[in-house]
Amino acid sequence: MDKKLMRILIYGINYYPELTGIGKYTGEMASWFAQQGHDVSVFTAMPYYPEWEIHKQYRGKLWYKEVIDNVKIYRCPFYVPKRINSKKRILHEFSFLWSSSFRWLPALFKKRFDLVITINPPFYIGFFSYIYSIFKKTVLITHVQDLQIDAAKNLEMLSNQEALNIMFKLEKFLLRKSDFISTLTLGMKERIIKKGIGESKIIMLPNWVDTDFIKPIPKDQSLRNQFNIPINDTVILYSGNMGKKQGLDLLINVAGQYKYRSDVHFIMVGAGAEKDNLENMAREKGLSNMKFYPLQPYEKLPTLLATADIHLVLQKKDASDLVMPSKLTGILSAGGCAIVTAVLGSSLYEDIRNHDMGILCEPESEQALKEAINIALLRDTTQIKKNARKYAERYLNKDKILTSFMSLINKN
Repeated sequence: MDKKLMRILIYGINYYPELTGIGKYTGEMASWFAQQGHDVSVFTAMPYYPEWEIHKQYRGKLWYKEVIDNVKIYRCPFYVPKRINSKKRILHEFSFLWSSSFRWLPALFKKRFDLVITINPPFYIGFFSYIYSIFKKTVLITHVQDLQIDAAKNLEMLSNQEALNIMFKLEKFLLRKSDFISTLTLGMKERIIKKGIGESKIIMLPNWVDTDFIKPIPKDQSLRNQFNIPINDTVILYSGNMGKKQGLDLLINVAGQYKYRSDVHFIMVGAGAEKDNLENMAREKGLSNMKFYPLQPYEKLPTLLATADIHLVLQKKDASDLVMPSKLTGILSAGGCAIVTAVLGSSLYEDIRNHDMGILCEPESEQALKEAINIALLRDTTQIKKNARKYAERYLNKDKILTSFMSLINKN
């Protein structure tokens, strides 16, 4: 492909103005492409994540077009369950597959896109991208944000072996038919190679951060006043999605062991499928030291991160190297000290250890989490915070990452 301005189509369920997870990064990617002069379109759904509720200004809309940051966004209606289980999630994803078909059919008869980027999960929406690439001879990229089937299997969200085998075969087919596959971590890359995919077509595209916007700021400029927390007390913050992959139920029990410490506050900020359950558990245990708050606007993210003395980046053992916790990039850029659950030998574990930019903790262990918190409470974490910021500036800069990504595509 020549180095020239392109017509780019991005296809995925999640997109801006979702503030966390995949939608945040897809939105920033599309905006960056448009800033470089490319003609960018997006086929996506109504924003709903992580609240699992369609945002107020989009309710009642069907097939809807809007333009944000010079990106043409074509939204589709779909089913969003109030309570999530495996069957409802599948119905949720297939409803988007159906509604987005009304975007793809007209696209076959219009001016050709030079590049189509499919955002996984869900993996099976890639069939529309693949069909389009056959008819239009376009370059097809599959961007793997989450190895969804592996995670569903390992987290026992899907146990039907026959169904799993079919899904793995379909996933492999779509990966093989892609011109390029991009993914977040070396661990995810290794897992994709083990699926029978050639290493030469895999491009690293780690999640990034705006290091100019998210940077270290003093506590007195944080949200401590808003949360009514004294400046000298200790704040342990979990911010982001509250779902099954995070395994946050054990945090409730750990927080209970600090009830006697009036100067230690557990702050939970965000939304997700498990939030109501977590709030009920905290209420039943009488955890006056744990408070829940809604997801904060993006413009408040630096002040939110500055509120914490200790950040929590938690996920279950079986999610290691299958998902890269997106919240970690912001914490590193803010110069925060994070307790990170990671399995020995995983790429996340190696990065944290090699750069001394956090406190490692065994996943799914109350005892290990409590010990890690005790270490963070007693240790001088100044150097960890400096290392975190240094790593973000060197490896997580958005312009550097996306420029490198486009260079690799153009080179081929």
